[in-house]
Amino acid sequence: MTGLIEDHGIIGDLHTAALVDRDGTIDWLCLPRFDSAACFASLLGGARNGFWRIAPTGAGAADRRWYRGDTLILEHVWDTPTGSVKVIDLMPPSSGQHDVVRIVEGLSGRVAMHSELRLRFDYGRAVPWMHRTNGMIVGVVGPDSVALHCDVPTYGRALTTHSDFTVEAGQQVSFVLAWGPSHRPPAEPADPREALDTTEAFWTDWAGKCTYDGPYRDAVLRSLLTLKALTYQPTGGIVAAPTTSLPEDIGGVRNWDYRYCWLRDSAFTLDALIRSGYSEEARAWRDWLIRAIGGSPAELQIMYGLGGERRLTEYELDWLTGYEKSQPVRIGNAAADQLQIDVYGEVIDTLARARMHGLPPERHVWALQEKLMEHLESAWDQPDEGLWEVRGPRRHFVHSKVLSWVAADRTAREIERYGLPGQPDRWKAMRATIMNDVLKHGYDPQRNTFTQSYGHPALDAALLQIPIVGFLPPDDPRVIGTVDAIIEDLCLDSGLVLRYRTEHTVDGLPGDEGAFLACTFWLVEALHLTGRAERARELFEHVLSLRNDLGLLAEEYDPRIGRMVGNFPQALSHIPLVTAAYLLAEMPGHGTGNA
Repeated sequence: MTGLIEDHGIIGDLHTAALVDRDGTIDWLCLPRFDSAACFASLLGGARNGFWRIAPTGAGAADRRWYRGDTLILEHVWDTPTGSVKVIDLMPPSSGQHDVVRIVEGLSGRVAMHSELRLRFDYGRAVPWMHRTNGMIVGVVGPDSVALHCDVPTYGRALTTHSDFTVEAGQQVSFVLAWGPSHRPPAEPADPREALDTTEAFWTDWAGKCTYDGPYRDAVLRSLLTLKALTYQPTGGIVAAPTTSLPEDIGGVRNWDYRYCWLRDSAFTLDALIRSGYSEEARAWRDWLIRAIGGSPAELQIMYGLGGERRLTEYELDWLTGYEKSQPVRIGNAAADQLQIDVYGEVIDTLARARMHGLPPERHVWALQEKLMEHLESAWDQPDEGLWEVRGPRRHFVHSKVLSWVAADRTAREIERYGLPGQPDRWKAMRATIMNDVLKHGYDPQRNTFTQSYGHPALDAALLQIPIVGFLPPDDPRVIGTVDAIIEDLCLDSGLVLRYRTEHTVDGLPGDEGAFLACTFWLVEALHLTGRAERARELFEHVLSLRNDLGLLAEEYDPRIGRMVGNFPQALSHIPLVTAAYLLAEMPGHGTGNA
């Protein structure tokens, strides 16, 4: 049976990533890109859909595991009656070739080991043709080819490659699985020891550039390492998660493909990276964003593919039973076709932050921003699907209006600050119009809180962004009232925050969901900004305690069952962890809001 979502660790090569269960099973891997079809898909089906396990014969979960230092090299240790053994898993950062390296190292005694490799391409449906050549086992199906090189004999049984071997103290046995296109000769696998050394040096050097030196350095650095692992190096795009269809509600239908790049994450991602010393990654992310959104402003999408692809057609894989029977398993994401007006504010805020942090400005980028603003000027007052991509009727979501205000605010300020061409009074007028509209239609004076959408009393955790983005100052009574209302209505007993109450919001889907971890970090920021620093710190540390033993977070946490839910690991959980950690290092109550 597939382990819990939080039982997994991630390894990756900056093109794709694999999930490794604590029992030594790789049960999710897409090759050669994050959004390619999986060759190991037992995470969303069963053993028949592909996996690779290396562990002591007859053993269960490892007794201990960790990342080697500040790297993405994952190590599992089993203590058996006959001795102890370690399995080291890694994927060397790719320059074109994609290798999964697994090194078995004897620590003490003598341990019998078993490797079981079941390759199933096309998300577990296609069985490759396996044959031996030049000392390797090669599997081919359609466009994909893999070559397995290992130090011990193998045998085939039930369309699966097995190996039984023994390791003693000080002995190492290596396995390398290399992917390549099937029309070329089989890829020559990497040298395992050299791959280990170069991979350790790469990640250690990268981690050494982190400039954060606050009290939560380990959590911040692991989150930054995770964001780097979710980066598609050729373009600079950062995927929301390396997985699809891990459920927000176990056994339910809230299962989505997150292997794409969301614009909603952009501003906070850039801020987290550049504040932590990673200006190269921030620039690459900014440049990916500019390329992706090129074209007509009216056609701006909320998400794109790794290279900026626009067509992310959604369909279902009916041969996969889903994680713990959570169906359907979806590939692609129809939300890419939704209208979400907040993305204009997120894009323009990202570009503003890039200029503020000293990333080189470019004339054509400002020209593009002007065109975005001209479109938004006539579009901000439309109803949309909102930040959470609801599949119900369009509404006038307050968050979308607030982010439209952000777009006008940042544009007016930049014209004046940097002497850029434009009409600051035009955008100041638009800013004032949006502000008045939100205060008139999106604020409930009887309850002293902003609401999720115009004319509807439901609350939304996205409203916590109001003081964070500067729509109103943190000490405004309406801000404090909204934060208090969200605590009262959307906070669970655990202190974690729901995005919204599904029974109060028509999102077009049955079932419920867990607490959204990004929203909980937003509450941490809102509490701190409104002068409740100690409460903010307690909540922050509580969320840190929910990370798995490797420091990783999924999209949500369900306190009803005490488990992580949603895709994993989730960029939008780790990004606000970093920004909240920075904020908590500041003096209590020092906000960033602007009236």
